[in-house]
Parts: sequence; C-alpha cells; structure tokens
Amino acid sequence: MSAKPSPITGTAQDNNDVLRERLNTITAAYSRFVPREFLNLLGIEDIRKVEVGQQVERKMTVLFADIRNFTALSESMSPQENFNFLNSYLIQMEPVITAHGGFIDKYVGDAIMALFPESPDAGLRCALAMLQKLDQYNDGRQRAGYRPIKIGIGINTGIVILGTVGGAARMDGTVIGDAVNLAARLERLTKEYRVSILISENTLYSLDQPGLWSIRFLDRTHVRGKQGTQSVYEVFDGDPGPLREAKKASLKSFERALAYYHIDDILTARERLNAHVANVPEDDAAYVYLERCEIPPEGMGGSRVELPPTWREDYCIGPAVLDVGHKNLLAEMNALARTINASSLNQTPPLMAQIQFSATRDFLIEEQMMREDGYPFLDLHMRQHQRFFEYFNELRREIDLGEDDRVYLGFRVKRFLTGWLINHVLSADRHYGHYRRSINQKPVNL
Repeated sequence: MSAKPSPITGTAQDNNDVLRERLNTITAAYSRFVPREFLNLLGIEDIRKVEVGQQVERKMTVLFADIRNFTALSESMSPQENFNFLNSYLIQMEPVITAHGGFIDKYVGDAIMALFPESPDAGLRCALAMLQKLDQYNDGRQRAGYRPIKIGIGINTGIVILGTVGGAARMDGTVIGDAVNLAARLERLTKEYRVSILISENTLYSLDQPGLWSIRFLDRTHVRGKQGTQSVYEVFDGDPGPLREAKKASLKSFERALAYYHIDDILTARERLNAHVANVPEDDAAYVYLERCEIPPEGMGGSRVELPPTWREDYCIGPAVLDVGHKNLLAEMNALARTINASSLNQTPPLMAQIQFSATRDFLIEEQMMREDGYPFLDLHMRQHQRFFEYFNELRREIDLGEDDRVYLGFRVKRFLTGWLINHVLSADRHYGHYRRSINQKPVNL
C-alpha cells in the first residue's frame, strides 16, 4: 500500500511558497524606492541587509534633466493635474534611461537625476534619446490641446561616493561629490544659454570617441565652491538637421567671437556675433552672447578677463616629483600664452615641443605611480591624459597651418592647456593625492 503525502508537509510547503512569493513581492516593491542597480553597486544582494553608512567610490556619469519653466506651467493647473502631467512625463523618460544602461537615482520635483556607471557615451546617447522621446510626447500633448514642453539636460563625469545616509528610523541612498554638483549646475545653465544639452570638459575628455558627436565650446563659467573656471560645451546632435549643419560649419567663427568676448573686446565680439547670426539665425546661444554684449562688465560682477593662472601651494597633491612637474608645466604653458599674445608666433614651435616633452614625461611618471599604488581609477586618468594630447595636437596644427589670430589662439591655450591643467590638478590629481595618503596611513598587519 503506497504512502499518502503528509498533509502537514504539504501545508508547510504551501506556506513556504506563499512566504517566498510575498518576500519577492516586497523586494520588488522596495526596489521601486531603492534602485536594484544602486544596491548592486554597493555589493548588497538582500535589501534587508542595508545599513546606514555603507558606501563605495565609483566613476560615474551623472545626468540631470529638468522641465523648463515648470513653476509657471504648474500654476495654471490644479494639484491633480500637476501630478497627472508630471507622472505622464516621467513615465515616458524612465524606460529611455534604463534602455541606455542608466538608472534613476531620484526625482526632485520635475527633475530627474540619473546615473550611468559604464560610460559617458551612454549618458550622452540617453540624453539625445530623451529629446527624441520628448518630441513624440509633445506631439501627443498638442493633439490633446496642450502646449509642448522643453527640457534641459546637464551631464558631468567624475568620481562619486554612493552610499546610505540617515538614522535609525529613516535612511536613504544617495550620491555625493563634485561630479554631482557640477551636473546639476550644467542643467541649470541650459536655461541661461537656451540650449538642450550641456556637458562638462570632464565628460568631453572621458568620451570614447568625441569626434563622433556634434560638440562646440560654449563658455567658461565659475562653479560655486570650486576654484578657477570650468569649460562648458553644447552637444547639438539633437538640433534640427539644417541648424545642426550650420552650427558645425561655423564652429571656428563662433569660438573666435567668444574669444573676443572673454577678453572684454566687446566691439569686436559684437561684430563677429552679428556676422555669425546672419549665417545661423536660429542659434539661440549666440543671441545670449549678443545680449551680454549690451551689459557693462561691472554689471556682471567685474571684468570677464581671466588672469593667467599661477601655481599655488594648495594645488600640491603630495609627491614632490608630481607637484614640481605640474608647476613647471604650467609655467611653460603660460610662456606659450605670453608668446602668442606678443604676436611672436614664429617662436611657438620650440615652446610647443617643450610642453609636449614635459607633459609626456610627467604623465608617464604619474601613471606609473598610480599602478604601483593600485589606484582604482587609473583608466579614467589615462583617458584624460590621452584627450589632452589630442587637443594639444589640434592646437599645434592650427599654429603650423598659419593661424595668426592671437586672441583666438590665446583663448585656445587657456581652454586646452592652462585651464585643463588646473582643473585636472584640482579634481583628478587631487583625488589621487587623497587616495595615496589614505593607503599610506593604513596600519600594517604583523
């Protein structure tokens, strides 16, 4: 006679199945508030094991996207209409971000903060796809009798700290670091410049193949809490075809105009900007600069001219061989700028050769030290060094081909050489300095 299944065993198995399903459901519900990707980056498999203070450093591309003039738009709607509108927009954007290898860290009102752990190129492709999705969304809004909306997107790449903060009763996952602050700043600047996408020079120098994108220099701007200035770039691949091609054709003439603006030669800047908009009448950023040309420098907080950077003790990161190398390299770059400013272009070849020699030597020493120290962000650092040489060679080719506009060339020295070096020292090199001190302070296990 065959044994019958125990009803007790069967009931226990059923209960286990029910509990397992309930746990899976709860975990899925929690993941809507704490992204699974966030936990994976922290190395956490079970959400029940999350604790306050868990953290990890990662290279990350940070994207902020915000609806233009949302406050004015929301004032014309009821509270329910506000939430319906906001959710209908966010529902459109979330799958676009996921499809490009990113995940949403948080919503801040109508703003989206998304993270891309793999590459800045993925963040840039996502930004363009968001603009395409927005066009489709606006088509539906117009059919329903609503006004189309615009968004601005800011992107920055750098090293951030992902972790958990809070107390015993309430905690949250968050991302902190200068890379986050600058991405948020760039998003706000899109409204000021009337463009759709802005990226930092950190992102530009981290792209796999920057030549594949339609990118132009837009400004050098101060970032609150940071020393020096940051170069800001517009990505205009999302512009309508004719405008995109017109911007590509006018890259050099546009930057020439900005160069004169930044040395306070407003008459020449205005003349060149007017010539530019005659050829590219839909270039909103050019009109922003023309409007600025009507504002006296004192109305903008003083002169717009940046003084040549000089070496400061707080630029030192620790190893004397690196600090001396950076200091001497900055002095050589400043010597090149002075030579160009004096219109002695025939004297620039030996100076350019010396800069290339010094940079090659210093970067190789730095990279070798990073290898020996096991620095986890060596690849990011090497990518930035590689980009430096690419843009340095671009500058040298212009001089070799007979470019003689000293204002334009001097401005490019500031962008590609002195400005890059100071920002690199203050961000990437400084991070390595902190890392090196931390590993040297660790106690030795005997």
